[in-house]
Amino acid sequence: MEEPLEIPILNDLTMVLGSISQSKATGVVVDFTDPSTVYENVKQAVAFGMRSVVYVPRIKLDTVSALSAFCDKASMGCLVAPTLSIGSILLQQAAITASFHYNNVEIVESRASATDLPSQDAIQIANNLSNLGQIYNREDISTDVLVSINIFWKFLPFLSFQLVAAGEWKQITLVFMLKATK
Repeated sequence: MEEPLEIPILNDLTMVLGSISQSKATGVVVDFTDPSTVYENVKQAVAFGMRSVVYVPRIKLDTVSALSAFCDKASMGCLVAPTLSIGSILLQQAAITASFHYNNVEIVESRASATDLPSQDAIQIANNLSNLGQIYNREDISTDVLVSINIFWKFLPFLSFQLVAAGEWKQITLVFMLKATK
């Protein structure tokens, strides 16, 4: 029979960080809170010598800049991840890589019963591409090579996307199976 983990549930971040920092040589704090508290949470984690992974959807760019400046001054790392989905991260990287080879980019999203179009993933892909310093879709799309990034959310954790070039298409399907372990 397995022993219980005896994980205390506390409502005080300072107590949790203090407890972890005393029992472990190094630590990483994963922050799933909201944009209004993430900066203070990272400051407290840094005060206890811990690095942070921040997963806060809809985090503002100025908050990310402030976190970057603070962690740089403190010589501590902080990873701000717009998503914790491996498939989504690979899709974003594929979109960035493809964008260097084509002049036109199109992001198409298709999800069953979606109410929040565009999704945060589509917005993040668009932001990533716009931050590369390239200007896309300057010419007539019919005369140039087009890369089309299609996002199909079937159901978690399956992700499928297509990269379309010059009328020919190759479909790349990423499938991640989550398996429960004992």
